[in-house]
Amino acid sequence: GEGVSQNIEERKLLTEEWVKVAKKTEQSLMVHIGGASLTDVIDLAKHAEKLKVEALLCLPELFFKPKTSGELTDYLKLISKAAPGTPLLYYHIPAFTDVNIDMEQFIRLACSEVPTFAGIKFTHTNLEEGARCLKAGNEHDVAVFLGADQLLSAATTLGFDSAIATTLNLWPELLNEIQLNIKSGKVQKAMDGQKELTRKIACITKHGNWVTTMKAAMNLVSSLKLGTARPPLKPLTVVQIQEISRDILD
Repeated sequence: GEGVSQNIEERKLLTEEWVKVAKKTEQSLMVHIGGASLTDVIDLAKHAEKLKVEALLCLPELFFKPKTSGELTDYLKLISKAAPGTPLLYYHIPAFTDVNIDMEQFIRLACSEVPTFAGIKFTHTNLEEGARCLKAGNEHDVAVFLGADQLLSAATTLGFDSAIATTLNLWPELLNEIQLNIKSGKVQKAMDGQKELTRKIACITKHGNWVTTMKAAMNLVSSLKLGTARPPLKPLTVVQIQEISRDILD
């Protein structure tokens, strides 16, 4: 969420620390390298590969935005060339990037032209497109991760089996139960869980930006104290934090 608010050296240092933690806890590590100039993105990709991370995740170019699957694929080719030994995933989040290319078409093209292409994070509400992405992903053996927390139950029904979700940091058991209930046919229980998750998200995000509000919520539900978001994002007021606390904890 805040990688784009850090300078390159900070992002490298953070990656190095996560590599240490991932080794100790026997976890796989996917590193987000996007949101910077292409030169810096390539630098971050090379750095992450030297550290032997399991995968890279990258946003599109944010100023000279790609308009077609071909332009986006060409961009990712440059990153793939910089880190030829590490799987590369594309981060599709058009609400933030304003890059809204059809992801099924992109997946099929990227699979044929980007040597290290391994899939996408699909943070979008268009589940018709998401279903087509799953089909393309299955045909080409690449991953399609869900990134839209509020659509977890519906997306699981369509066949999404993995998610990269902010709220997994806050309520991992709840999200796990939603998916397990869908897969075991307990649809009503899954719907009830989804309604509760969506309610909590709404209670948090009505106070502002996703990163700012979710960081405040994490401070409330976790023993980890993450501080406030960096400028230009503004911290929440004491009153706002108290209201979130009442809504999600009481």
